[in-house]
Amino acid sequence: MALAHVEFFAETLGLQSSIDVILPERTRRRVGLASSEGGPPYPALYLLHGASDNHTCWQRFSSIERYAADKGIVIVMPAVQYSFYSDMKQGFPYWTYLTEELPGIVRDFFPVSDRREDTFAAGLSMGGYGAFKLGIRQPDRFAAVASLSGSLSQRSRIVVDPNAGFSNPILFEMARLTFGSAEAYDGSEHDLAHVLEGKIGEGARLPKFYQACGTADFNLAINRDFHRHFADRVDLTYVETPNAGHEWSYWDEEIQHVLDWLPIRRGTASGLENRSVSASDEE
Repeated sequence: MALAHVEFFAETLGLQSSIDVILPERTRRRVGLASSEGGPPYPALYLLHGASDNHTCWQRFSSIERYAADKGIVIVMPAVQYSFYSDMKQGFPYWTYLTEELPGIVRDFFPVSDRREDTFAAGLSMGGYGAFKLGIRQPDRFAAVASLSGSLSQRSRIVVDPNAGFSNPILFEMARLTFGSAEAYDGSEHDLAHVLEGKIGEGARLPKFYQACGTADFNLAINRDFHRHFADRVDLTYVETPNAGHEWSYWDEEIQHVLDWLPIRRGTASGLENRSVSASDEE
């Protein structure tokens, strides 16, 4: 694989921005790493970071480059700060940047397909929220989306007291700056369950969903609630891992399953049914 660090001016944001991009590499002499198959234009996975991370963290804290070596896919890792992948009420329009400007920049710089069936998103924590947000609000552009330990509802972050002893109180302040009040969040474009209900009602062609969370994760209740509401209404693979927390060791493991699950070319989703749980197992 090749790794590109890209700095450019984002017109939407009015500032310099960064993405890291992992690219397939066909080689016969590299020791210990598989060669990519296929050729351009390549499928693209937008791989999203969590709230306290940036565009470098997937390479630094996981082995994503090694796991993707034989997949024939471009992996795009943008930086969006504490924006929750949203147009902030007080801040920058990161949703507009992510959905309107960035895809064109990626295609200008790299040999990436623009077809729905070749476009995917995945992320951890805040990035899991962002990935599902992309798939739910723009189902005509994404064939599959994955959330790992996703904060799939942001309401609790708006109403909680940021000074109540949490390790990262700025997260809750940024949620208020992004979404405003809980009343403004409920039923808005940021409320994933609300938007997904609407898409289902419209009969929209929705992407495949992959949702994973550990039983020791503080986002477990949010994930179980989302699964209960939509398990039988969308194409949703749900994975609940005993004793796994909100930690990189878990995300490093799960991203391998996500890469196998993605419908890249022929698709390799076999075997995942044994890792899923039913709603009755969640009690």
